Amino acid sequence: MGAYSYVTLLYIGIVCSIPLVCFAEDPYAFYNFEVSYITASPLGVPQQVIAINGKFPGPTINVTTNNNVVVNVRNKLDEHLLMHWSGIQQRRSSWEDGVLGTNCPIPSKWNWTYNFQVKDQIGSFFYFPSLNMQRASGGYGSFIINNRAVIPIPFDTPYGDITIAIGDWYIRNHTALRKALDDGKDLGMPDGVLINGKGPYRYNDTLVPDGIDYETITVHPGKTYRLRVSNVGVSTSLNFRIQSHNLLLAETEGSYTVQQNYTSLDIHVGQTFSFLLTTDQNASSDYYIVASARFVNESRWQRVTGVGILKYTNSKGKASGPLPNPPQDQFDKTFSMNQARSIRWNVSASGARPNPQGSFKYGSINVTEVYVLRNFPPEKVNGKRRTTLSGVSFVNPKTPIRLADKYKLKGVYKLDFPSRPLTGPPRLETSVINGTYRGFMEIILQNNDTKVHTYHLSGYAFFVVGMDYGVWTENSRGTYNKWDGIARATAQVYPGAWTALLVSLDNVGVWNLRTENLDAWYLGQETYVHVVNPEPNNKTELPMPDNALFCGDLSKMQKPQDISSAITIESNGSVVLTLFLLVSSLLYIA
Repeated sequence: MGAYSYVTLLYIGIVCSIPLVCFAEDPYAFYNFEVSYITASPLGVPQQVIAINGKFPGPTINVTTNNNVVVNVRNKLDEHLLMHWSGIQQRRSSWEDGVLGTNCPIPSKWNWTYNFQVKDQIGSFFYFPSLNMQRASGGYGSFIINNRAVIPIPFDTPYGDITIAIGDWYIRNHTALRKALDDGKDLGMPDGVLINGKGPYRYNDTLVPDGIDYETITVHPGKTYRLRVSNVGVSTSLNFRIQSHNLLLAETEGSYTVQQNYTSLDIHVGQTFSFLLTTDQNASSDYYIVASARFVNESRWQRVTGVGILKYTNSKGKASGPLPNPPQDQFDKTFSMNQARSIRWNVSASGARPNPQGSFKYGSINVTEVYVLRNFPPEKVNGKRRTTLSGVSFVNPKTPIRLADKYKLKGVYKLDFPSRPLTGPPRLETSVINGTYRGFMEIILQNNDTKVHTYHLSGYAFFVVGMDYGVWTENSRGTYNKWDGIARATAQVYPGAWTALLVSLDNVGVWNLRTENLDAWYLGQETYVHVVNPEPNNKTELPMPDNALFCGDLSKMQKPQDISSAITIESNGSVVLTLFLLVSSLLYIA
């Protein structure tokens, strides 16, 4: 019996043994994460890496629409920790989002249990530690939400499901990178690109040293596999390709796409794409899997290339020769943007519900509020090197915003984030967007930096309706795609360009809006969207969880952690939960 089945039965047995708690509801999936440092050498040099259960990358969370997910996180780092479930919408409960503006961090040597439902979602995502550049040292893993059996997927069931994490990587760990930023320095060129936590295959004896462990993905000939590829890196856009194979794009971050073949696709920091890969080649040799840096000097960045191996079970030899070429668009700055524009929503496919994805006619909804957000390269703010959105460099409050609301604390934050970029010198503020519940917000991202930025909004899937070079104006709305723009949780903005988003503010809570580029995020390029239902005694938000942590102005309310009476339940070493936390979680959701 598999671990998931065992735990489901275990859940039923425990719940049904407790009076008044046995009832039919959506299934539960339990995970135990022990987050710790290990020593690893992904680029051939020993370094400190953040592992989960001793593994880097961490385990894949694999659940089904509407499952309740319980993740017990034990923090064995020497600093605070929060786990963020990027793209998981946390419907009605920003308490579980795992970012500093909404949650108190888990102290070192403590454990804390996340408890949330993947309500009305499908698709491919990833999780990661959200504090203090920690993702630059690892701690990430894939997050899959499968369709319920009664909802068809818009393609034949694949023979296998493969997760691939790609990302730029530094030999310096996150604390050293953080210190460089605090000292006013750039991070500089990364030392390499990892594929599933491993360095490059030695395709070139000069560029790649001997003895590096590389990723090998073994496939059977004549089959179709689903590849879920996430860019979990620090700040580098990557082009993903597999030698001699087409990538049939099928889904991205919870939306099925119009299926189109690509020989390669640009995947920007924080983004996840799902491809169908048909193993239709002759297997005369293995094939290269490549993730290479984009929008850089390719000769200088040649060594910053991730290379893995796609190995057929009947392969006749090792991969050799040059890597497949990246896009030849050095003098065509619109190539990547046109590729991004070609990604369309499959309006006739069902998503998490049986009705077609396109039944929500976003293009016919009246916009109620408009925010133009403009970034710049790092600049001095009050003598410190910082990044900004619309002239505001965000300062995380000591007391999380949602907790301050709950206990009616004054002065923790301001609901005054500007709808248009400020004029004058930039400023340090805990300034938050005041979103209107059930409003329809237009967000314009204007990139005045010299590199691509990816932006993420927690709590929602937004519609990417337009992007172009130059400065956005009111007339730019005439170019919007109001029919099948992709709905997702991240969107890239090219240098000297803009991207337009539309989002329906139907999820009450406090939701992080940030750049996914870790250096710029760390230096202040973020804010929050505050969405409150003004109706008295409203039921649109779940209550604060019983195990909520307290910090900042409310730190005196935090009781010392008592784990002495914990009862441990284990299944194949992959699930460890305390009975106390389990029962309290179930009662809370009930």
